[in-house]
Amino acid sequence: MTEYAHVPVLLNEVLEGLEIKPAGIYLDATFGRGGHSRAILERLGPQGRLYALDRDPEAVAAGQALEAEDPRFKIRHARFSQLKQECESLGILGKTDGILMDIGVSSPQLDDASRGFSFEHDGPLDMRMDPGAAPDAATIVNTWDRKALTAIFREYGEERFAAKAAAAIVRDREREPFKTTGQLAALLNRVIPGHEAHKNKATRCFQALRIAVNGELDELRAALEASAEVLSDGGRLCVITFHSLEDRIAKNFIKEASAGAQLPKGLPVTCEVTEKLRLATATLEPVGRIVKASAQELAVNARSRSATLRVARRLKRQ
Repeated sequence: MTEYAHVPVLLNEVLEGLEIKPAGIYLDATFGRGGHSRAILERLGPQGRLYALDRDPEAVAAGQALEAEDPRFKIRHARFSQLKQECESLGILGKTDGILMDIGVSSPQLDDASRGFSFEHDGPLDMRMDPGAAPDAATIVNTWDRKALTAIFREYGEERFAAKAAAAIVRDREREPFKTTGQLAALLNRVIPGHEAHKNKATRCFQALRIAVNGELDELRAALEASAEVLSDGGRLCVITFHSLEDRIAKNFIKEASAGAQLPKGLPVTCEVTEKLRLATATLEPVGRIVKASAQELAVNARSRSATLRVARRLKRQ
């Protein structure tokens, strides 16, 4: 396994958001290369516990090395949408003091050309976070019809020229199937009009393909829904997102969960009772506003520029 430098984004802000208790139980639902996990462990005492999940076998291998070093830590090979089942099997369902979700592709995945995530490194058109899963990006690009490709480029990539990109792919693959990231990036840069400073024209379509390959948005929705059952009373949820589609899902989930039961209009219920019902049925409440990377972090880690952190707290169960 090749080692890649990995700088965890919004590290201090995550640690503050989690409000780590020395004897607490925490879950890093997206281990990556363990930058956040190691910092959490530094703040835990001998009785504290940290569990982690990751779908990428290379990340799990890195986690197993940490597990061998520190008996307070355990990692499971699992998608973060499976956090409820994993926490249930670990015996920590409803007992977890904090959950971290760092959404999207990790730096080691981007920097390894053989994983096929980036147009900056020519490699196989893959993009799978779990190489044992299906389909890969090449299958989507070479077999999905023009309408389906247009839909994902438009919905997941917010690409204005989705139809033009999809039509060009379908046309060109008749001559030769797409096999590498370089092939696809070259085509997209040729057919997508316009110019954006500091942004490759293939960016949005590559994002869309990665999301489609890994089912990322559905994964996030499922993980967020499960988080309230996993957290203990007063437990903290920290969610780091990197683009507007992810952030919108996190924002809306916290907003809707914080609103509690929506009673039908016209019911003879007093404000006092309504408030009790809200507190009894709400799952999470927001804590503060969204958090972005500081100028100091941006100076050393350019990838943190698009990162957004949202923090929520589990209300007491009634």
